[in-house]
Formats: sequence, structure tokens, C-alpha cells
Amino acid sequence: MAPTFLLVGMPGLAAVPSWWTMPLIIVYLLSALGNGTVLWIIALEPALRRPMHFFLFLLSVSDAGLATSLMPTLLGLALAGAHTVPASTCFLQMFFIHIFSVMESSVLLTMAVDRALAICLPLHYPALLTTSVIQKISLVIAFRCLGLHLPLPFLLAHMPYCHPQVLTHSYCLHPDVARLACPGAWGALYSFFVVLSAMGLDPLLIFLCYGLIGRMLQGVGSKEDRWKAGQACAAHLCAVLLFYVPMILLALISHLKLPIPQHAYTLLSYIHFLLPPLINPVLYSVKMKEIQEKIFKRLHPRKVGCTQ
Repeated sequence: MAPTFLLVGMPGLAAVPSWWTMPLIIVYLLSALGNGTVLWIIALEPALRRPMHFFLFLLSVSDAGLATSLMPTLLGLALAGAHTVPASTCFLQMFFIHIFSVMESSVLLTMAVDRALAICLPLHYPALLTTSVIQKISLVIAFRCLGLHLPLPFLLAHMPYCHPQVLTHSYCLHPDVARLACPGAWGALYSFFVVLSAMGLDPLLIFLCYGLIGRMLQGVGSKEDRWKAGQACAAHLCAVLLFYVPMILLALISHLKLPIPQHAYTLLSYIHFLLPPLINPVLYSVKMKEIQEKIFKRLHPRKVGCTQ
């Protein structure tokens, strides 16, 4: 028989759920507005057809999907105090959370490779990132997300659970559910491998790309050239830090069993999942002038006609 899981809300706010409902709803609506605007402008503007704009489009898809995947249980906790969640609902939510998390991680890695190629091999960049190559990259990302994660809900659904079904977050995550399984359940090992293959490998490769960029710029070009290159990477580097730093802190706290208050741990998990979808559209809209100009152009079209 499939278990029923117990979710943990924000400690101390159970008596006043409306206090933290509004920030959640506002953050989600702003995230949806920001990512929707980026998707809309890239889809409509023929001038925004370069590889970095396509990768930005995929990043906004992953951000919007990730924020949306979290909302059912978060709002259920906030509005109705619904701490229990059926196994089928829990497994479905965790599937989408991890699909979009791994998609975001994969896109951030692809964007880092794109920046490294553009800066380190500028003359070969157009020949390296052709439309055919970008399509193959998209297929690899899709396979990585779906192919690796599709078995997980089915494996977790058939695993025996020997521990109390109390989760440490306000939503369902693979490692959080897998740790409740009986010792020796091999599905938990597969879950650990899948999560580590993306969240452990991707940040290392991203910082390797930035190491190559830094080495390339160290003794080449003028200060102005280095400044321009740094500006081109600034938004992406901020997005990388915003996504990975809270995740790494959560992993360290959980692994080392650091004695921090539960509300601080819960808040950090909210920051990890909800802040990137909120901030990324702002970062890229501010740093990429093409996006700014096209948004202003669409929102304030010039009126053409006879003046009286």
C-alpha cells in the first residue's frame, strides 16, 4: 500500500497562514510575469534568434515550470493547512520539480559553454554553434531530463518504507522521499545517482568554463575588452550563483547535520527554488540591451499615420 507523506510548513506560522500566503502568491505571479515576458519577446522577435537567446528561452521555460510545480503543496499548506499528501500526488510533483531543476541546471551549463566558445573561439563560434548543433543540444537536455527521471516515481512507489513518512520540505523531492525507504532499497541509490549526476557535475563544469574564460582574458585585449566580456557573462554568472549556492548550502546542512533552526532551513529551500525564477528575467532584461529594446518596442509601439 502506497504511503501518505507529511509535509513540513514554515515553523511558527501555522496559526497565521495568511502571513506567508501573500508573499508566495506575489513571488509566483511576478515570476510568471517576468518569464512570460521573456518567452513572449523571444518568440515574437525575429532579431532574437541567436543561440544565447534560444538558451535564455529554455531557461525561462525551466524557471516557469519549476515555480509552477512547487505551488500546489505550498498553497495547500498556506491556505488550508494541508500537511498530508497522497503518494501519487507527491511522486507526480517530485517528477516535475526535478525535471525542471535538471533542465535549468543543463541550460545553465549550456549557456556557460556558449559564453566560453564566444570568448575563447570567437572566429569559430558561428561554425560551432549551428542550428543543427543547437537542436542536438536540445535533444540531449530533453533526454537527460526525461530519460533519467521517468523511472524514479515508479521505483519510489514500489519501495518499502520503514521510517515515519515525514518530509523535511513543503514539497516532495527525490532524496527526501528516498531517505525514508528501508535500508538496502536500490531505488534510493538510483535516485541519488540521478540527482548527483546533474547537480554535482554541472556546477563543476560551469566553473571550469569560467576558469577558461578568465585564463583567456587574463593577458589578452585591453581593459575595455575585458570589461565588455565580463559584462556579457555577468547575468549568467549571477544566475548560476543564485541557483547553486542555496542548493549547496542545503546539501551541506543536511549531510553534516548542522544545528540550524528549522525555519532557516525551510526558508533557504524556498530561496533555492523560488528566487531564481523571480530574479533571472530581471537580470537578463537589465544586462541584455536587445531584450530591453524589444520589450520597450513592443510595449510602446510607434504610432504611424497622418498628424493633424
